[in-house]
This record gives sequence, C-alpha cells and structure tokens, in this order.
Amino acid sequence: MKRQTILTLLLFVATGALACTNFIVGKKASKDGSVICSYSADSYGMFQGLCHYPAGKHAKGEMLKIYDWDTNKYHGEIAQAEETYNVIGNINEWQLTIGETTFGGREEMVDTTGILDYGSLIYITLQRAKNAREAIDVMTTLVEKYGYNSEGETFTICDPNEAWIMELMGTASDRKLEKGRSVWVAIRIPDDMICGHANQSRITKFDQKGKKANGPLAMVNGTGDVRFSKNVVSYARKMGWFDGKDEDFSYNAAYAAPDFSGRRICDARVWTFFNRYADGMERYIPWAEGRDKNAEPMPLWVKPNKLLTVADVEAAMRDHFEDTPFSLDNDMGGGIWEMPYRPTPLYFTVDGKKYFNERPVSTQQAGFVFVSQMRSWLPREVGGCFWFANDDGNMVPFTPVYCCTTKSPKPYNTPGADDLTFSMDNAFWVQNWVSNMVYPRYSLLFPSLKEVRDSLDSSYFKAQKEVEDRALALQGKARVEYLTAYTAEKAEQMLARWQQLATYLIVKYNDMTSRPEDKPGHFKRNAEGMGATVVRPGYPERYSRDLIRQTGKKFELPTE
Repeated sequence: MKRQTILTLLLFVATGALACTNFIVGKKASKDGSVICSYSADSYGMFQGLCHYPAGKHAKGEMLKIYDWDTNKYHGEIAQAEETYNVIGNINEWQLTIGETTFGGREEMVDTTGILDYGSLIYITLQRAKNAREAIDVMTTLVEKYGYNSEGETFTICDPNEAWIMELMGTASDRKLEKGRSVWVAIRIPDDMICGHANQSRITKFDQKGKKANGPLAMVNGTGDVRFSKNVVSYARKMGWFDGKDEDFSYNAAYAAPDFSGRRICDARVWTFFNRYADGMERYIPWAEGRDKNAEPMPLWVKPNKLLTVADVEAAMRDHFEDTPFSLDNDMGGGIWEMPYRPTPLYFTVDGKKYFNERPVSTQQAGFVFVSQMRSWLPREVGGCFWFANDDGNMVPFTPVYCCTTKSPKPYNTPGADDLTFSMDNAFWVQNWVSNMVYPRYSLLFPSLKEVRDSLDSSYFKAQKEVEDRALALQGKARVEYLTAYTAEKAEQMLARWQQLATYLIVKYNDMTSRPEDKPGHFKRNAEGMGATVVRPGYPERYSRDLIRQTGKKFELPTE
C-alpha cells in the first residue's frame, strides 16, 4: 500500500502558538470587490517559507502520514483523497484561503489521542476543498473521524465570494462522549463588513434556529450563514460550564472566556484594525484595555468607513497601535531610537510585581505574513493573488504569488537553509538580517528601509494590471507557467534588493553615525577620495529630555 508523507517543505520550529493575527474584509467592503484576508504567523524560533503541495491523483487505499506543523512530531495516518489540488502558501488553485489564530481555551478539552493538529488540518483542507463551505465540511469531517489534538483555534476561511470565521475545540480524550469529537461554530462574515481575530475566541451567541436575520445572525447549517456542531451546547451542559437556555449560549463564555490577556494582549489587536477603518471605536477602548470586567464587548465585525484595498490591509498588518491609547512610542520601552517593539516575554516581574508589554499586530517574531486577494470575476489562476512577506510585515514588502503557482520560488524554499543555517539565498534570513539591524536603531535606520519597502510594494501594485492582462491573453498551461515565472521573478528581485539594502545599511549607519550621500545610494567622498565626514546624530530630542529628567545635573556641564 502506497503511503504519502505530509510535511511543510521547510522546517518549522515553534516555541509558542498563541501569537497570530488575522484580518478579514468582505467583498462589498473592499474597493475592487475582492474578498481579502490576512495572517501573521508569529512564533519565536520559527523558520518558515512558502510551502507548496502540487495537485495530484492518488490510488484508492493510499495513506497520508501526519506530522505536527509546529513540532514535526508524528501523529499517525489518515486516508488520502483521490484528488488533491495545488496549494501555494495558504491559498489553493481555487483561490480558497485559510488562516488561523490559537485561542487555547479550556486545557482539559485537548484530545491527546487525535491525529490532526491545526496546521496539518489547514494544509490538508486546502488540498481537498474548492470553496469556504466545502472547507468547513472537510475540516469538521476530518476532525470527527480522526480527532483534533491542538488547543482551541479560530480559522479564517475565505473564497472569492464568501468569508467565514470558524472556532473549533476538541472534546478531550479521556471521556466517553455520546456525540462528537469536537465543538465548533462557523459564521459567515457579512459582505460589507470587516472582521478580525488574534488569539482570543470571538464568537459569542449565534442563531441556532435557522431564522433569517438582517444582523450578525442568519440561517443555520448547509445553505445558511451559521453552522455548528450538534453537540456545541450539550457538551458544555454535560461538563457543567453552561446551564441556561439554548438561545443564551455563548461559545467563548463556555469554552474560552476572555480574561485580561485575552482582551489587552489579543482583542486589542482586532480593536486597532477596527479603529483604523471604522468610526466610533472609542466606545470599545475599555474592552481592549482589559481592566473593566463590565466593559461593553467589542462586536465580531464592523462596517468600515471606506472601501479597503490590499494596501490598506498590508498597512494594518504593520500596525503598532500608532495614535491610540496603546501606542508604543510614548515611554522609554523603545530605547534610545524609539523602537515600536518590545522584548519578550510579554510579562515580566519587578520587585515582586507583575507587569506586561503591549502586543501589537506587527511583531519581531513573525515568520511570515500574507494578505490574500480573491477575485470572483477573474479566471481562478489570475484571480487569486497571495501577497507574501517572509518576516515581520512592517519590515519587508509583500511580493505577489499567484494561486496557480506550481513551484515555490527559491528565496522562499532554499535548499540547505533552516532555522540554524543562514543563507544569503534565503529571503527569511536576509530579511531577518536587515530587520535585526534596524530594530535597535529604529528611528535612525527605519526610514531607509521603509523607502525601499514602499518602492517595491508600489511597483508590484503598479504592474498588477499589465501582468494580469497578459495572463488573461494566455490559456491553460501557458497562463500557469507565465504566472509561476512572474511569482519567482518578483521573489528573486526582492531578495537581490534586500541584499543590497543590507550592505547599504551597514555602510550608511556604521558605528551609530550616518554617512552623507550625494545622491541616493551613492556616498560622498572628499577631495582626497576618502569618505566624507560622517554625521553623528546623537540622541533623539525626546530621549535627551527623558535622560536629563532621570539624571538631573549628573551630566550638566559646569558654567565658566
């Protein structure tokens, strides 16, 4: 009997799962009618690139070995599908896109005997489903048959027409249950709304009667906009976690109630996305602050005050709470050069008291970030554009990857590179090299990085129509080959530009100085041919003032 192994094509070493962010834009909330969703995969120690699973036909009886996406631990086998679809990153050839964030929930619900972890479930489903509704069917059927061994998870599940959010938990391995190996709810996001989740369960009450509603609750099960497992309420009753009327049942109240960290560390990231593009979000600041137990809960989705673009969602994935009460630029935590990042862990202790750092959307431990654009009016090979960044989204551009791409570009799938092996041919390592030069001297170096980043992003958007018009003029294999080649070309060009940026930064800002240029990228020389005198920028003014407030007259020069 043939056996096939499912492995991400790159090593993935993760030290913490509760660290991701997803944003969702319905097709009537986007400027061009796209469904858009995003995902930042954040975990210290992660080495990841752009995975690829080719389409295939499989013999009856063929088995698929399952290795944990986080740890590479072997879990067991499941039956292979007779046909699987091409998957590049988190999008497949049908434009179906799936992302996730882990919310954890009740630890006693983890099914340690289950075969499927959340990552394997995503990539197996992308190989087997054509649209969001099929994906929900595949995911819940697989979990029911083989068991789910991860903690509670929120999945973003989108296709060119619909955007869904699904929350799923196992029902433990040490109890004999009458119904179901998981409890889950899936809700379709209204087309004119935006949604988000960030490691906190966000589904509360939902329609269980199948009545059509104009608001956030609509029809139940197969043809409607709300779907759920049959045991979703009864399991909570059995465990003693809910004893009210069915219609009052709240998924997260029963299985993953939001505490301080669930609101301040997690939901605050959703709040900043909403606040960026929707009106009236000030009323939910107390919820995001996490301290007021009676604060008004933040809605699952809101209507944006403008139609959003891919560029808008990319900007949201680069957010550090700028111009909000949670801003990271108003205390000394950013150091001399005002870095909008904080060292981890999130929590620390001083003199026996516990404290926390703000946790923004953009974070240094991101292994990859994507913004997926799905368009129903285009042929699927062209309609699905997966904008990919192989590091913290704030520090790199998003290169275009078309959903029909049949080979992962070398910079994103580099032979010999792994979490312990640096390679100049690998995007993850070169981009992290640059990022880690910039982080500690952020205000000094970031403007140079941002100029290159934004120039590349703009060039991709500017070229998009011409590239897609050319693709539309081609047919079948020729179209796929053209878009695969274009995807590889942009990845290679980006890597070359980032290698150039790395050497520029070390020359430009060596020893905390700045070398003058006579034109961009060309350093000045004096009459003798030596480098022109460097500029010594010293402290930023705000840091100088903070230093003097702290030290008083210690560094004050004496008057003559």
